[in-house]
Amino acid sequence: MLTKKQYELLMFINQRLKETGISPSFDEMKDALHLRSKSGIHRLITALEERGFIEKMPQRARALKILRLPETMSPSMTSDAPSRHSLPPLAANSNESITLPVMGRIAAGTPIEALQEQVSRISVPTEMMRSGEHYALEVHGDSMIEAGIFDGDTAIIQRVQTADNGDIVVALVEGHEATLKRLRKKGDMIALEASNAAYESRIFRADQITVQGRLVGLVRKY
Repeated sequence: MLTKKQYELLMFINQRLKETGISPSFDEMKDALHLRSKSGIHRLITALEERGFIEKMPQRARALKILRLPETMSPSMTSDAPSRHSLPPLAANSNESITLPVMGRIAAGTPIEALQEQVSRISVPTEMMRSGEHYALEVHGDSMIEAGIFDGDTAIIQRVQTADNGDIVVALVEGHEATLKRLRKKGDMIALEASNAAYESRIFRADQITVQGRLVGLVRKY
C-alpha cells in the first residue's frame, strides 16, 4: 500500500511519461505535490523504488520507469491525477504520523446510531491529512465496497459541514443515525448513494441531513 503522497507522485510520473515520454524533473515533482523541498521527493522516489513501483534507469538523467501501478486503481485512472472520490487504502507507515481519535463505528450499510465518544486512538501518516480537524471511524457494513471501502476498514475523516457532489461523507440522518455514503444534491433534496448494487440510494430533504465530515483516507489491517 502507498501513502497519499507516494500515490500522487507515482500518478504524476506516470501521466508525464505518457504525455511526453520523459520523466519529470525533481523541481516539477516538488511543485506538483506542493512540497517545500526536493528532499521530500527523494524520500518518496526511494519509497516507490523499494516497493517495486518504479525503477531508476542507470546512467541516464531524469530517467524513471514505471514497473507497476496499484492494484486498487481502475484502468481509467492510469493516466490521470488521483481523484479524491476514488481513494485506495493508505498505509500507516510514514515516518511522520499523527494520532487521531477513533469515534466509534460508522455504518456502510443500514444507518446505525451515531457515536460521538472516543473509543480508541489510531496513528496515521500526516500525508493523509488535509486542512482542519480530523478523526477516524471504524467501517461496519458492505454498502461501499465498489468504492474500495470494506467492512473493518478505518475511515479517516476531515471534519467539515459542507461537501461537493460526489464526495463520500459522514452523514447524520435526522439527528441520530450516522452513515458513510456518497452525497448527491438534487435541488432541495439529498441522495445518499451506496457503492454496492445490493443497496438502494436513500433520498432525504436537505434539512434531514447534516454533513459531519468528508472521507480523505482509509487504513486497512490484513
